Amino acid sequence: MAGEKKDVIRPTDAEGIRLAKSLLRAARYGALAVLEPETGAPFASRVATATDLDGSPLILVSTLSAHTGGLMADPRCSLLLGEPGKGDPLAHPRVTIACIAERLDRESDDGKRARRRYLNRHPKAALYADFGDFSFFRLRPQRASLNGGFGKAYLLEAPDLLTRSPVSEGLAEAEQGALTHMNADHRDAIALYASHFARAKGGDWIMTGIDADGIDIACGDDSRRVFFTKPLETVIEMRKSLVSMAAEAREADKSA
Repeated sequence: MAGEKKDVIRPTDAEGIRLAKSLLRAARYGALAVLEPETGAPFASRVATATDLDGSPLILVSTLSAHTGGLMADPRCSLLLGEPGKGDPLAHPRVTIACIAERLDRESDDGKRARRRYLNRHPKAALYADFGDFSFFRLRPQRASLNGGFGKAYLLEAPDLLTRSPVSEGLAEAEQGALTHMNADHRDAIALYASHFARAKGGDWIMTGIDADGIDIACGDDSRRVFFTKPLETVIEMRKSLVSMAAEAREADKSA
């Protein structure tokens, strides 16, 4: 019908969900927008990010920062993630996530886990993470707008972004030991994950996170997301999946 407005939003599908989760898990920095307590006007700033086991963004901020005052006065906020890359910055994928900010008690299980996972992603933050004026916040996603490039717009809900898995509780206890072991004894396997699954260049890759959906790896400032073939259903499957992925990557490398 003439004059009918075309719907530019794609139906939510596996491709869109995978892209949004990749942007969320791989991000090291993002733009955080809060509401100024004095004016109610939007205020945006850059923050370093990590993720909790379920994928919720984690930030470490000082109470002296303007955005922290905004979060304390009104927990509603939004987080823009996605690296611009080469060429037109608007041609690269990005996701804006509407969140509710939750300040975490340092001594709680959630607070200790947030600290551990954040410092795995940003080890230099250990210099100030325990200062009295710094706090960890978990940004609980409510909904998201994903722009995957020209003609690839999606509207996502929280369940599309988050990894709700009964195995997460066990992973919270097993993850750090597995990371330490992999980074100390199996850097060759991590390099294979990077080259085969993440299509990344060579380098000294380390593993920075493990959750039910996959692993996070990093080499300097380059962070990548690698998904398991299927989500973990038990903690025992973590080792089996990592071994299987390494074998698959080695076989592909031999055949190349």
